[in-house]
Amino acid sequence: MESKGGFLISQIKHTSDRVSEKALHEQGLGDFNGAQGKLLYVLWQTEGISSAELADKAGLAPTTLTAMLDRMEQSGLVKRIPHETDRRRLRIMLTEKSKQLKTQYREYSDSMTRAYYRGFSEREIEKFEKLLMRVLDNLKECEKNGKIPEHL
Repeated sequence: MESKGGFLISQIKHTSDRVSEKALHEQGLGDFNGAQGKLLYVLWQTEGISSAELADKAGLAPTTLTAMLDRMEQSGLVKRIPHETDRRRLRIMLTEKSKQLKTQYREYSDSMTRAYYRGFSEREIEKFEKLLMRVLDNLKECEKNGKIPEHL
């Protein structure tokens, strides 16, 4: 069986990134890109977490996250503050600027959801997302084990 799932997921991601960047600018959120928006979204839910926790929740490599946080700090979106009990750790905090963007970002996020699921029933969305979670779980298992299975 020839499968195009990985190719389609890649195409969806690239197309989504382009649509997302345009929507961010149209909705007045040009201060950050889609990937940074994902980090802000996580921080709006759990402000004050460490960069390791943020990387895990956002699904990013720690080295990728560090560069992104550098840019976000320079843009005035986040600040790093020392952890109260562990001086080796930093907590990632939102600034007033990024807190004020939360409602606008929610509107942007809702518009992207409409773009993704136009014409889908609620049942189709639920089934699709369950299937995507299975794919993600499979890939995380490969990452954890350091190898890809030989058969389906």
